[in-house]
Amino acid sequence: MKKDYLFTSESVSEGHPDKVCDRISDMVVDTYLAAEPQSRVACETLTTTNKVVLAGEVRGPDIKKEDLIEKVRHCIKDIGYDQDGFTWKEATSVESHLHSQSADIAMGVDSSVNKDEGAGDQGIMFGYACNETDVLMPAPIHYSHKILRLMAEDRKSGKLKNIEPDSKSQITIEYKDGKPSSVKSVVISTQHSPNINQAQVRELVKPYIERSIPKDLLNSLDENEIYVNPTGNFVIGGPDGDSGLTGRKIIVDTYGGAAPHGGGAFSGKDPTKVDRSAAYASRYLAKNVVASKISDKCLIQLAYAIGVSKPLSIYVDLFDNDEEKNKHVEKLISENFDLSPRGIREMLGLNKPIYEKTAAYGHFGRLPDDKGSFSWEKTDKSNVFNK
Repeated sequence: MKKDYLFTSESVSEGHPDKVCDRISDMVVDTYLAAEPQSRVACETLTTTNKVVLAGEVRGPDIKKEDLIEKVRHCIKDIGYDQDGFTWKEATSVESHLHSQSADIAMGVDSSVNKDEGAGDQGIMFGYACNETDVLMPAPIHYSHKILRLMAEDRKSGKLKNIEPDSKSQITIEYKDGKPSSVKSVVISTQHSPNINQAQVRELVKPYIERSIPKDLLNSLDENEIYVNPTGNFVIGGPDGDSGLTGRKIIVDTYGGAAPHGGGAFSGKDPTKVDRSAAYASRYLAKNVVASKISDKCLIQLAYAIGVSKPLSIYVDLFDNDEEKNKHVEKLISENFDLSPRGIREMLGLNKPIYEKTAAYGHFGRLPDDKGSFSWEKTDKSNVFNK
């Protein structure tokens, strides 16, 4: 592997059209799980100018379409959209086309007298952790998220004015000897009101760069390598400027390209879908490995078949060319963790309405809370890997 290189990751805000869709889809998941923890949900959302469309499959309590539509409007309002082309009010049409889950899928997933609950789909899931940041995430994606999250907090509190919900960030970091050395460029594109110009947007945004990135990484950043709204005006944004779909920002959701992604999106899926739950479990395992300090970074892959309970394979890479050590960690995982879909859900407490919070600013590198959100970010099993 290269020792000296440049690496770039991007993030998008909660007002990005695709993230609006992720938020709404995860709201649907939470609504069903709050009413019945064993609910099954696979919800996709489409947004465009003054329109939101829900589609997918559910199994669980009878939740009225009107109640879901009202919750959709609350999501849009909380994000901050009340614009001519996209608003939480009645001017935006909201349609729900959710229907019952396929009986064939249910048969493969459900448990029975002689069969444990199977995975909700086939697939491969990856988890990754590294010691580049205190939350054991790659530095470029972590700081890209942080800029937009802080901007959104101040925008919604009223402290940051004339900045609208749709934003993107991108950070390039120079690595030396495999470690982050300095930030080489920052790109921020943010929707704004028509009352300010590009220079004013730049002055509003720059403090968030300084608040988000450690000074030792920013010291050598050239002012000319800070790009704010490089195309100029960005007044029309959100779903009015571009259509949105659930699940189109999976690299933003995970590790910013610093590690592989299995291909399946997370948002809109209940935790029987291993696309989501096994990716969380993989991150949990990888983070505890790195927290144990036996390795600076760790990549874990799990593979599943639909209807089959146990993972087909467990792969570990500690990036130190020590095959015996990799195999030892694989053995410890097999002996100490139940990675069946049911085992993962019980281990991480996933049958709860905890998913709407994950829809923006990354599913990983977040702080666990006392309600069960981001339980996969705990490092309570790091002692397992010191054996």
